[in-house]
Amino acid sequence: MPRCILIVDDNIQLRRVIRVQLESAGFEVCGEAVDGLDAIDKARALNPDLIILDLSMPRMNGLEAARELNRILPLVPILLYTMHADVIRRSQTLPEGITAVIAKTESLVPHVQETLSLV
Repeated sequence: MPRCILIVDDNIQLRRVIRVQLESAGFEVCGEAVDGLDAIDKARALNPDLIILDLSMPRMNGLEAARELNRILPLVPILLYTMHADVIRRSQTLPEGITAVIAKTESLVPHVQETLSLV
């Protein structure tokens, strides 16, 4: 059964690439959001099984959004998909609300499959 995934990134081209990759792997992309505030609204409305979240976005960045998303949907895993993964991974702990950090240079689908297998 397809799993509902919310993609959050301010770059429309990247959202399209992520959508194609996920849908080709059999996942359902139930929505897209352009920033953290939009992500919160869409997550409330769509109740996704997984959220893929960019770090650097206007209005509300990924870390701020992850804290709020984790508060309203505490059982939904959040993958931080960012060009700054190495910096974040150097920290001893993951940022609040974040399940895993994936670099935008890595293949996203295996991380999505692994995360959803644990939910």
